[in-house]
Amino acid sequence: MSLFASNHPRDEQGNELRRRKSDQMPFSIIAKDMAIMGDVETEGVVRVEGRIRGTVRAASQVLVGQGAQIEGDLHTREAVIGGDVVGSIHASERVELQNTASVTGNIHTPRIAVMEGGKVSGEVRIHEPTAVESN
Repeated sequence: MSLFASNHPRDEQGNELRRRKSDQMPFSIIAKDMAIMGDVETEGVVRVEGRIRGTVRAASQVLVGQGAQIEGDLHTREAVIGGDVVGSIHASERVELQNTASVTGNIHTPRIAVMEGGKVSGEVRIHEPTAVESN
């Protein structure tokens, strides 16, 4: 069997390493010391610990950590916010605002949870579940 017969990585003994099904979801991290000027897009999950100025599109989930800052709209299936967002949040399934969250903008989602201390300055529109919104 050729070494190039498979695209799967191998361990030190040459055994093929297979990813678990749950590991197949792309997971991206914007670290605390990182600032992005521009849009971010992924088919999976993006965890933001740093700063983004631009639109964030994540097919699965956007996680905004405490102290993180986003200036731009979020489009995702589920958003969990612990930091600051200045822009609209469009979530096709759910939004969670943690006690350290601050959102300045409108929220569009079928379900929302706001922990005591979480802040919203804008409209919250609850609607029927749909595919990830593009507006």
